[in-house]
Amino acid sequence: MSDPIRTGRRRWVLPLVSALVAMVASAGLAAAATPTDGVIVLPDASSAEGIAKGAGATFYAGDLLGGDIFRGDLQRGTAELFIDAPAGRMAVGMFADVRHRLLFVAGGPGAAYVYDTGSGAPVADYQLGGTSASFINDVVVTGEGAWFTDSLSGRLFLVPISRAGVPVPSAIEIPLTGPAAAIAGEFNLNGITATPNGDTLIVAHTANGALCTVDPSTGASESITGVSVPGVDGIVLEAGRLWAVQGSANSVARVRLSPDLGSGVIEETITDTDFQFPTTTIRFGNHLAVVNGKFDTGFPPTADHYEVVLVSR
Repeated sequence: MSDPIRTGRRRWVLPLVSALVAMVASAGLAAAATPTDGVIVLPDASSAEGIAKGAGATFYAGDLLGGDIFRGDLQRGTAELFIDAPAGRMAVGMFADVRHRLLFVAGGPGAAYVYDTGSGAPVADYQLGGTSASFINDVVVTGEGAWFTDSLSGRLFLVPISRAGVPVPSAIEIPLTGPAAAIAGEFNLNGITATPNGDTLIVAHTANGALCTVDPSTGASESITGVSVPGVDGIVLEAGRLWAVQGSANSVARVRLSPDLGSGVIEETITDTDFQFPTTTIRFGNHLAVVNGKFDTGFPPTADHYEVVLVSR
């Protein structure tokens, strides 16, 4: 995402405008049918950046500069305000821990938040690295807990989750070594994902246009060779393939990774006429759900609406 400047907030909720709903209705399909390519507008969002996959067809998306969280249904093509965040919060990357009914949200300058996905109630807040020394950008949850990236320094933060499914009160700082630790530009570490067993993390390095593996037990990182993804933002891993969002290129790169994750090949560059500086994505069946950040309008962005774009891939 771009420079973290705070802007004003709009607090009223407009009726949902969803091109996807209209498409489904005109085709005479049931609401629970397979999703069709189209858009899901986030009602009255002042900006957008992160997205997380919940249970079933549920997704969560955030108002970057307002901190609010929307909850929607990818099959029905709907979204509504779920969490009206307190003033002063941001919502950058996010990840839904379906097992423990928790939503972890990267909060930008030195902050992270955890919400209950059932009620939307706040569960925990964290100060990570100081408001001027860190920008908490994205998060993934493994069996150990929630791993947060810091775009201003070569480190991750881990919030362990207890056996009872409760985030512990204090986070652990994990200094990185190797290419993922490089400070090469304004935004460095950004998106993060993990292998299914949690033994390896994969991070996106925006300034270097690179992907790196990280050993979570040591913080040691290595480059994934053969892959150049300039301006990379959010990433998602599924079945040996990784999707990397490149906002300034209005595209998502689909990368086939080697079994050892040491190298990769870009198989396809996915574009869509509805993309407008995309930021993050999730997988849903054979679809990508991609958030439009619209940073091409400036920062703060000045678009009149923000949406999730569904594309079949």
